[in-house]
Amino acid sequence: MSSPGETVTAALLRSWGLPDPGDSKKDRGRVMVVGGSRSAPGAAILAGEGALRVGAGRVGLVVPASIDAQVGIALPEAGIYALPDGASDPLEGRLRSQLEAADAVLVGPGFDDPDETRATLVAVADTAPARLVLDAFALGVLPDIDRATLPDELILTPNKEEAALLLGRAARGDPEDVREIAERYSAVVSCYGLVAAPGGALWRLEAGGPELGTSGSGDVLAGAVAGFAARGTAPERAAVWGAWTHALAGRRLAERMGLGFLARELAAELTPAMRVTLTDAGARDGSGDRENA
Repeated sequence: MSSPGETVTAALLRSWGLPDPGDSKKDRGRVMVVGGSRSAPGAAILAGEGALRVGAGRVGLVVPASIDAQVGIALPEAGIYALPDGASDPLEGRLRSQLEAADAVLVGPGFDDPDETRATLVAVADTAPARLVLDAFALGVLPDIDRATLPDELILTPNKEEAALLLGRAARGDPEDVREIAERYSAVVSCYGLVAAPGGALWRLEAGGPELGTSGSGDVLAGAVAGFAARGTAPERAAVWGAWTHALAGRRLAERMGLGFLARELAAELTPAMRVTLTDAGARDGSGDRENA
């Protein structure tokens, strides 16, 4: 019988801790977010902000040239890099070197074309990123990608529809589904309050409520996971930290505002959610630590 997994609490996360922040932004890692499209330019922005809000030191957004100026204005804290239109190599020159130097690369938020997503993911994999996080359309094309071409440290953040694509069948959303995806793709998988690692390890989180079902919420989550990974957190812990902080941010906003907050507000709430988790305040303010209930 499979292990039921470990219940995640604020106390567990405090025992794990986070890497020392060091003295400068360069000590907290660099995230490169590869995504965006004319139809969804905000997805890469939300993911980039999510990474910064959990403490990543630097973020670069790699987006189509048709939207790079607008994206740069919307998130002035990020470096902006354009994906060339119609180039034989989507990652030419300086862009390739930036990806090679990144501590974590997130691919997928906002992409809307499977063929272009597949070509871009293959090109990103060729830069041999240290840690790779896949979300949205990048998950849809993953079954067509040779796993051996991807880095060992791979994190997937599917919703239930994307989990079904990865499984090749309807997804039940239970622990065994998430474990199966983790084994099939040799990856850490975060899906609706469950995080699984290859080998069967599983963590259960108190999932967020319906308030997290808002446009852009998944982009914020993927960015947070990438941010924790870039800081040097092990892949399974980065996924757990990201899922916990995302869910806690949603609960805190729901308590103050009710249903209807925006994903950009969710991103801003990641920082205080992380802070209360790392201090005793987490157990006192209803953050979800139920160990003494």
